[in-house]
This record gives sequence, C-alpha cells and structure tokens, in this order.
Amino acid sequence: MRDVHPFLVLSPRIFNEKTSLVIGLPMTTAEYNADNPFAVAVGLAKGRKIGQTSYVLCHQPKSFDWRLRKAKAHPLGVLSGDLFAQVCERLNQIIQVG
Repeated sequence: MRDVHPFLVLSPRIFNEKTSLVIGLPMTTAEYNADNPFAVAVGLAKGRKIGQTSYVLCHQPKSFDWRLRKAKAHPLGVLSGDLFAQVCERLNQIIQVG
C-alpha cells in the first residue's frame, strides 16, 4: 500500500510494542459514511483530504504489523474521550465484549 491509510489504534501501547501488532479500526473520508450507523465522525481530515470529515469504521476491525508497514502516528492525534467512547460503543454493538 503506497497511500496513507489512517487507522484508529485500540490496542494498548505495551501490546503494540511487544508484538509489533496494532488492533484497531480504519478511517476514511468517504462521504457515504455520513449515514452509516457504524461509522463515527471524528473531525476534519488533514493532509490531502483537508476539509473533509474523517470517519472511523467501527464495523471493520483489523490488525497489522506496524513495524513491517512503517506506520506513523496520524496527524489527527488522539481522539477526545467522548469520541473514543462513541467508537467503542459502536464496536461493542457488533462484537459485544462487555
């Protein structure tokens, strides 16, 4: 993958560092997600997609080796506690972990 693919990391840093894996959710600026019940709008995109809304896709959990892919922190940074809670609530509607 050559393009930037934003990703919200859910797994704790200690896990990520020990395993070289991250578990989380992809992000997109595709406008059709505005009415997707499993997408959470988290703010305006930065970089090439400036001015577009970024969505976290709660129905697509994934994991990958961040070292192998040379992943970097997203310019959006850390989500607010409220937004992170919304993302976790939507994900829990699907996988029901607690």
